[in-house]
Amino acid sequence: MTQTPDHRRPGGGFANPWPGSERAGLAGLLRWMLVERRGVLRTPDPARVAAAFPRVSPAFDAPRAAPGAVTATWIGHSAFLLQVGGWNVLVDPVFGERASPVPFAGPRRFTPPGLPLEALPPLDLVLHSHDHYDHLDAPTVRALARLHPKARWLAPLGVARTLAALGAPGAAELDWWETRDVGPLRVGFVPAQHFSGRGVSNRDASLWGGWTLHAGDAPGVFYSGDTGLHPEFARIGAERGPFALALVPIGAYAPRWFMRPVHMDPDDAVAAWRAVAEGQRASRPDLPPPAFGGMHFGTFVLTDEPVDEPPARTRAAWDAAGLDPARLWIPRHGETWRG
Repeated sequence: MTQTPDHRRPGGGFANPWPGSERAGLAGLLRWMLVERRGVLRTPDPARVAAAFPRVSPAFDAPRAAPGAVTATWIGHSAFLLQVGGWNVLVDPVFGERASPVPFAGPRRFTPPGLPLEALPPLDLVLHSHDHYDHLDAPTVRALARLHPKARWLAPLGVARTLAALGAPGAAELDWWETRDVGPLRVGFVPAQHFSGRGVSNRDASLWGGWTLHAGDAPGVFYSGDTGLHPEFARIGAERGPFALALVPIGAYAPRWFMRPVHMDPDDAVAAWRAVAEGQRASRPDLPPPAFGGMHFGTFVLTDEPVDEPPARTRAAWDAAGLDPARLWIPRHGETWRG
């Protein structure tokens, strides 16, 4: 078994441990925000949004799916309702209007949730990949804690305090490569290349990562979280598979000189999926590769690519690699995938 380099900073907090994962820093941020973003359209054209992101009716099993079923329903951005092992699992839920610490400023969603918060089935488990506002939304956490008081919560190291302050106490924290048995599920936390912080004073004080979910020995779900392309995807497929579905980000990637360490573009996303699939094939050659599920697009304007570019570029990258089109899922808002 290979070992992941240490991701803990000597003085506390966390860091991406791989060469080439260094971020552009404050000077790069100022260059991007104050120079390169001048004149960039921040508000999507409503007609373009409506044409690019049609909504469909969710088709998950209510109130619960059969224990052997695996479904995924896209709520928007990186939020999914997953059904695994007969449990209802919500990942990185954001139902609020803005990905921001305040209700009057910051990125505003341009597509409504594919599944309204009040239409959720009884929740058993809520997962967060990290503490950024587009993945951990304060109004959403408060509402879920009130509406689903029996749900359990899992989070990366250092995030439970934030959840408790928002009304969701008792979240269990996991480090990279740790697993936790929760009800019928085996839940694992795996590496990602990203960063954390809900303000300038706590940058990288908490961990970030992705999740794996399995019920017994059946193929489960890999949720990568926000991430740049890193060396651990093949190991995730080999040691934490098998997967029926791999959910990876395809949006929020421009400009590449700034976003590459922390956000994959469609080419990187396809490369990450191929690494997961190759790792899984090495350990389970009897199983097909997982389906590819795109996420982290179509909801907020966070970066500079056109809002409708990620799906088109992902399909092009998939076709250019000669991959099976039946295994590519770029969801529509509200759409349910079934394994």
